[in-house]
Amino acid sequence: MKRVIGVLFLVAVAPLFTVSRAEDNADPASQPGYIKSEFIADPAPTLSSHASTIVESKDVLMSAWFGGTKEKARDVVIWMSRNDGKGWTRPEEVANGVHDDERIQYPCWNPVLFRAKSGLLLFYKEGPSPSEWWGMVKSSDDNGKSWSRSKRLPSGIYGPIRNKPFEFDDGTLLCGSSTEDEGWRVQMERTKRPLGDQAWTRTSPLNRSVDFGAIQPTIIPWAEDNIQILCRTKQDIITECWSGDKGETWTRMRATELPNPNSGIDAVLLKDGRALLVYNHTTEGRGVLNVAVSPNGRDWQAALVLENTPGEEFSYPAVIQAADRMVHVTYTWKRQRIKHVVLDPSKFSTRPIVNGQWPW
Repeated sequence: MKRVIGVLFLVAVAPLFTVSRAEDNADPASQPGYIKSEFIADPAPTLSSHASTIVESKDVLMSAWFGGTKEKARDVVIWMSRNDGKGWTRPEEVANGVHDDERIQYPCWNPVLFRAKSGLLLFYKEGPSPSEWWGMVKSSDDNGKSWSRSKRLPSGIYGPIRNKPFEFDDGTLLCGSSTEDEGWRVQMERTKRPLGDQAWTRTSPLNRSVDFGAIQPTIIPWAEDNIQILCRTKQDIITECWSGDKGETWTRMRATELPNPNSGIDAVLLKDGRALLVYNHTTEGRGVLNVAVSPNGRDWQAALVLENTPGEEFSYPAVIQAADRMVHVTYTWKRQRIKHVVLDPSKFSTRPIVNGQWPW
């Protein structure tokens, strides 16, 4: 009986993404606001590349991702490339799961680069699977040219699980996190000392598995006392929670109108006051990748289609806005490479998304 109810729910709130055949082969670069695209590493240093992150720090762009023979393989490590305006450097390994005392190498997962007031940070996960992994963090004092030794986070703390954290004026980091060991649960974590022992706190789970299996929240800080998170779910829909007290407490999780095929999403609050979201606007596969904007987190407008090739995979976007107001998006391209796209949000030509339907 529960399965029937779930199907009816998806039909009601998560309609399928559809485009005309004429637009299937349209050039993404012809869309207003699309500036350029490139591969960060071509050829890639490994057979598989996934789950990128991007940050701007002191006029340098940096991107990291995990790569190896395939996801979960023990040779999967964290790779990073830098771009000072002259192009992306050759990728270098910046973290791995080697433990000499155990004579084992664990696979690495989901790096998150973040420029905090205290300096440049790299969060990532180690472990055999998402249900058994643990959080790791390291820092850089020379803008990503070299990194400190990795430090394991306290038990039950994972750091930002896939998307960048938000830093309050007092230096507190708010991290969207989640667990997968006993159902998919979202939790929010916070700290003023990300490298300090026992310096973290966490909320209780924000969702019940009977309602939504949710993970990997992305944070939209409309104001320090008005924060929204959007989450990936097993229910083929993006969900949201809101906080009016700097992330201490949260509303009950509820569905938005935006469909998603159980795939990673990311958002950024633009300098013009709008939120920009990158996600797969579909319930089937990861063959389309979309950009939407919103003035309030509730009313969304279609802006761009970054990819549209059914049967392929374009997934796990990361997005920031640089000091020059250009938006930078990185994402997994067919599990082989990491693609980098530059957008100018001031030139978008948008149309309202009504009842979850992409308007073209």
